[in-house]
Amino acid sequence: MKNISPNHLILIVEDSDIDYETTIRAFKKSSMANPVQRCEDGEEALDYLYHRNQFSDKVKSPRPDLILLDLNLPGTDGREVLEEIKKDPKLKTIPVIVLTTSSDDKDIENCYQAGANSYIHKPVDLQGFFEAIQRLKDFWFEVAILPKNEMLT
Repeated sequence: MKNISPNHLILIVEDSDIDYETTIRAFKKSSMANPVQRCEDGEEALDYLYHRNQFSDKVKSPRPDLILLDLNLPGTDGREVLEEIKKDPKLKTIPVIVLTTSSDDKDIENCYQAGANSYIHKPVDLQGFFEAIQRLKDFWFEVAILPKNEMLT
């Protein structure tokens, strides 16, 4: 078992450049130095996770230790990505944290039904966003214990 440490990869699935940059700023403010891989839509995220197309090299596209997933993505949306991840025996143990602007009760219920590990509504103000990322870090990087990746790949 392990905690997520600063060398563990975070996959951010986010189409908005502004939201992505804000997340990176919040990571820095929270002293998170983890490597980050960004996918800008759901299909690209699935290509990354399944080592398809430009992500076929497993060394250059390592398995993430945590996924931050936006729901409202172009093409294959975050809901479909979540379902795909959680039905795959090799991927389903990766924590998926939905980080989205949607506060719709149906989205929240459906994401948890599909296996989301956490659902965070993106705060509108910058300070609120920084605080949400700090809480995410406190729990997922300091409290939660996860299975080792090598057992799952």
